[in-house]
Parts: sequence; C-alpha cells; structure tokens
Amino acid sequence: MNRNYIFLTILMLVLATGTLFVNKTIKLKQVEPQQLLMEIVQPTRYVNTDLVAKMIIQNDPSLELIDVRSANEFGKFSLTNAINIPLDSLINESSLDYFGIPGTKVVFISNDDIEADQAWVLTKRLGFNSIYVMKGGLNRWMETIIQPQKPSDDSPLTAFETYEFRNGARLYFTGAKIDNEETGKVKVVVRRKKKSAAASGGC
Repeated sequence: MNRNYIFLTILMLVLATGTLFVNKTIKLKQVEPQQLLMEIVQPTRYVNTDLVAKMIIQNDPSLELIDVRSANEFGKFSLTNAINIPLDSLINESSLDYFGIPGTKVVFISNDDIEADQAWVLTKRLGFNSIYVMKGGLNRWMETIIQPQKPSDDSPLTAFETYEFRNGARLYFTGAKIDNEETGKVKVVVRRKKKSAAASGGC
C-alpha cells in the first residue's frame, strides 16, 4: 500500500477522533471508527470535476459546494455558488447547519484532495450522509475544465465527447470568446463571480 495513503488514513483517523470533543449541545449519532475506516477506502465518496461542472451548469438544486480553504484563498478564486467554511471552522455548531439537509449532496472542495478529505472524515464521523469530495480539487478543475487537453487522433470516441463537454464548460465558466474562428484559437477572459456570503463563523 502506498505510504502516502497510509499516512493520510492515519491523519484522518486522528482528525475523526477529534470530533469526540465537539460541543456537547450538538446531538449527533457518531459513526464508529471501524465503520469509518471501511468507508474511507471506498472510491464512491469521490465525484469528478466533470460531474460537478455539469451540476453547476444545470443549476442542480441538490448540489451544495463547500470550499474548505481559507477565506483568503476563497476570496481569490472559487466555484460558482460555493460556500466558504474553512476547515478549522467546520465543526462549529453554526457551520454544521449546512449538513444533513434532505435532498442535498454536499461536495467538499479544496486545492487538492487533502483538506477536502479531512472535511469528509470529520462530517462522516459525525454521522452525516450524502457527502463527497471533488477528486483532485481545484488543481484538477483547472486541468480538466479550464484548460482541457484535446485528445490524440487515435483516442476513443468517448475521449472526444468528454473534450467537447469540457471545452463547452470552459466557455461557460470563463466567459471565453472565440478570438479567431478560422484557427479556433480562444481568448480566455475570466469574469469574477460575486461571492456568496461566508458561512457564519467561517471567517
């Protein structure tokens, strides 16, 4: 087993233990550590950037994006309609109101997987369901949605279909305009979206 994966698992278990010290007024049924460990290794807790992009574009009301980076990082760049709850404020009583809402899918995002994974473990330990991590985080988002790479000529049809979706999503999220129709070059003009208010106690 990969040493980094083992380290991450140990770190998650330590963080999960920390949820035992959550304010006693928060009455939640906590998941046993053995059950939590079994769920940590399941790949189903991850969603890819394509799915997140599709849900945002379709204005899917069930999607709840929770960005667990610092308020400073969030202020520089964030995904559409994301809510900023920094990791160190995640288990505040006011922040926990964002979880466990019937019919919603919470997707944690950070620059990579690390902080989002920690957020997943903390909330899963507290018994919340329908929570996920955007695989690869915003780094992967930039690689796949903002700067998609055209597949090689011998790639399968599905690769071209994915590329077409990602290219369309790039135009949607950046407001890019076609600069030269003959060459197909695209001039990217990033339009900053107005940020939603940070979660109470999150900044």
